[in-house]
Amino acid sequence: MRGPIEESEELSHRETLQVVLRAIRYVGPFKRQFAVKAGLLMISLLPMLILPWPIKILIDHVIEEIPIGEATRPYPAFLQPLIHALEGATTTEILLWTVGFQLLLFVLIGQFGTTGGERDTADARLASGHDTATRTENEANEGWSFSGGLFGLFDFRWTMRLTQALNHHYRSRLFERIQSLPMTAFDDERIGDAVYRVMYDTPAITNACYRILLTPLAGPINILLAVLIIGLVFGDQPVLIWSGLSFLPIALVSTFPLARAMRRRSGQSRRAGATTTSTAEEGLSNILAVQSLGGEDRQRERFDRDSWTSFVRYRAVFLMGIAAFLVAAVPGLFVGTYTFLHITDLVVAGELTRGDFALLFTYYMRIVFLSVDIGSLWFRVQENAAGLHRVFFLMDLPGEQDPPGAAPLAPVRRGVHIENVDFDYPDGTRALTGVNLDARLGRMVALVGPAGAGKTTLAYLIPRFVSPSAGRICIDGVDIAGVTADSLRSQVAFVFQETVLFDATVEENIRIGKPDASDTQVHRAARLAGADEFIQRLPQGYATPLGRAGGKLSVGQKQRLSIARALVREAPILILDEPTSALDPETERSLVETLRETSRDHLVMVIAHRLSTVRAADQILFVDDGRIVESGSHDELMARPESAYRRFIDMQTRGAA
Repeated sequence: MRGPIEESEELSHRETLQVVLRAIRYVGPFKRQFAVKAGLLMISLLPMLILPWPIKILIDHVIEEIPIGEATRPYPAFLQPLIHALEGATTTEILLWTVGFQLLLFVLIGQFGTTGGERDTADARLASGHDTATRTENEANEGWSFSGGLFGLFDFRWTMRLTQALNHHYRSRLFERIQSLPMTAFDDERIGDAVYRVMYDTPAITNACYRILLTPLAGPINILLAVLIIGLVFGDQPVLIWSGLSFLPIALVSTFPLARAMRRRSGQSRRAGATTTSTAEEGLSNILAVQSLGGEDRQRERFDRDSWTSFVRYRAVFLMGIAAFLVAAVPGLFVGTYTFLHITDLVVAGELTRGDFALLFTYYMRIVFLSVDIGSLWFRVQENAAGLHRVFFLMDLPGEQDPPGAAPLAPVRRGVHIENVDFDYPDGTRALTGVNLDARLGRMVALVGPAGAGKTTLAYLIPRFVSPSAGRICIDGVDIAGVTADSLRSQVAFVFQETVLFDATVEENIRIGKPDASDTQVHRAARLAGADEFIQRLPQGYATPLGRAGGKLSVGQKQRLSIARALVREAPILILDEPTSALDPETERSLVETLRETSRDHLVMVIAHRLSTVRAADQILFVDDGRIVESGSHDELMARPESAYRRFIDMQTRGAA
């Protein structure tokens, strides 16, 4: 993001560790599910005790036809019952028994007997591209198991549900946090960037937590099992164990220096993806303006540039993985070649059978792969750390908070008093200076003045969308700085200048500020806002879906629905920013009459330029350059020869003429 929301692109190793440990705390609500996943993982490791042995039996006692009792190496204790049962059996009988045993393993765990191509695992992934965004869709819904078969299916479904639950929890917390940010937080920002963080950065928590919590648990235990079996059966060959374990420091030494570069490139990839999302969001939201101005080519070129950059940035992440592999490949190839030749020499010398070779090499490769997994753990977490950092940065932005000891605001009985208020924007721009105002229930107050004079900013102060730099705002004599935001805003209904509708039905849009409003209240508010007539003409009336941003309605119809949404709340303070700007004269006249009627027991504050709207107000406040320069009724202000309000109205009427 740009502007006031800007995080550092560089993270130290210490900061990265803090980010990852913070992410793990989100596992808290799912401790039981993670404990079950860890148990399933441990169970999936147990079959490795027996998986490679049927291959040795087939090679030595079926293909080589070595009698069971003449094996050069003793079988471990857990296989002795099977070996005793096969003593004296023919090669055909040994083959049938072994194949039957393999079929049983296949049904239960989906594995035949090695960690190579014969091993099945349970996982499922959507097709994805080579960029961060599409890959994270898999991460948010991923299910996996080291086993296949019936056990793997259960493990897979458990993992998938856990993945989705964790991502939903994390994503929802971020969305909730964004909702609590001040209204001005995204004034200078791209909404697409926030969307990218919610949808595509949050899944980073899944891989990070699985790697950090499960790899240190499963890796050492799996290695220990393989080492124990090699020690029991091939105890005179420690070189195999130590050469396999040597891949752990090889992986660590070769990847750790590249961790910072991977983290940086992952962050660049995510920022490029966020830019692409923002460009798409802006282009689609403003498609009518683009088409009307003939800007399709420029928008297409802009999207092409941003989209291609996101792929280029991701390729840089992919290349870092290749670089780490190549750095580790040289010493790894040397150690692996030496070990392979060593085992081969033992077979040639007759110290090992060919079945021993298959068995030993299977366990050796298991140690190698797990050692690499542990040694490269920190490097592999870096890509996720960049996404986690982007999410936590947004979560850590200061949100709207009630002051200590804030009390609920009692129902409004009198009105609003603004006392000597100044307001400065974060960049230092002065918007209001020395504003004083009394606005009481039972009156209709109009804020009038040139564009940029500070009218909307002044209105924003009342529901505490923004807070004054100096001075105070009181409601019924109570400083609103010391009341809870919920109790304050529940008594203020605000109609914004920019109409905001949601992809929902008409009645759902009207009810958004008061979900428990009855049908009668909804219809009454629509009639008062002049919306009932056109709603009745819609295909499904009040149940008609409006589409994205109310795309099926005209600007005036959208505005009337926004007014109905405010009226249905029945709040004692009603603020409308340019409510009649898109209304025809007849609808405007009806709405003004409604506002006059509403102001009998409410405070109605209207920001407007049109004379037909403001002249009905009990009090008109003329705002210029952040100050209230005149106050009075329409007739009073027009009676002053040098009145700024009069000059403002004269310019309108002369322009209209």
